[in-house]
Amino acid sequence: MLRLADHWVWDSWYARDDNGLWHVFFLRASRALHDPHRRHRRASIGHAVSTDLRTWQLVADAVVPADAPAWDDLATWTGCTVRGPDGRWYLYYTGVSRAEDGLVQRIGLAVSDDLTTWHRHGSEPVAQADPTWYELLDTDLWYEQAWRDPWVFPDPDGDGWHMLITARADTGAADTRGVVGHATSPDLLTWTVRPPLSTPAGFGHLEVPQVAVVDGQPLLLFSTDATVSARRDDHRIWVATGQSVRGPWDVAAARPVTHPHLYAPRLLPGPAGDWSLIGFLDHVDGTFVGELTDPIPVRYHASTGLTLDATAAIDAT
Repeated sequence: MLRLADHWVWDSWYARDDNGLWHVFFLRASRALHDPHRRHRRASIGHAVSTDLRTWQLVADAVVPADAPAWDDLATWTGCTVRGPDGRWYLYYTGVSRAEDGLVQRIGLAVSDDLTTWHRHGSEPVAQADPTWYELLDTDLWYEQAWRDPWVFPDPDGDGWHMLITARADTGAADTRGVVGHATSPDLLTWTVRPPLSTPAGFGHLEVPQVAVVDGQPLLLFSTDATVSARRDDHRIWVATGQSVRGPWDVAAARPVTHPHLYAPRLLPGPAGDWSLIGFLDHVDGTFVGELTDPIPVRYHASTGLTLDATAAIDAT
């Protein structure tokens, strides 16, 4: 569990170095703000290390907002960390600016040789929403321009890299436009925005997307607090299946992953082909918690979907 006495912790992502040490990168903001809703405009990207995903040692922050004026001078949000073929580490993150009052999201990149010291790659974002397929800012339709939470992974056939993005389609009812945005790159530096890998299916947005092959099944994991179906109101974590990690994803057939307090979890592999989730505890008894759980074991079966170990899920609360 990762809990900071002076900061809230929420969205997180993970990498493992050559020595087997786990690195977690996470959003953090001071508890001195008092109101947890204010944390989003004060967020930076923290960093901690662990040998067992349970006991964490805090180290220097990875990425903080840039000096103004810049496209990411208000806050830095959720991303992912991957290792390139050159041995360097690439941290993709979401940025928002003061000039746009934090309403327009873009994706940037920082690079490191050691997972500890990070430097921004240039001064511009590496991926932005393309109006050919994606909704741009229109506050009459939605309260922000969604283009965040990049998840980057290598093409399974060796054809470059894919990026999944929390995005919104440019057509359909306003509260149903959430889709899995898509971009590709040959080198982790130059990105081309592509059509979405899903169609609108009753979600306002699909946050913190991740793909993994769990128990032989390619899965898309996402979280959402914006749904239009009463059937979905009690569920905020979802899994959709696909033919491969490249999708496309049948979000309309997504199934819920049940946990009363967990949000924005990540799937993490174990040493024996097993999988676990780690996410943050959101509201418990009406109070925002803002801490990361210990790993929660999960299994996938076609008949039941992605299920949590009941005992571990209770312990995580």
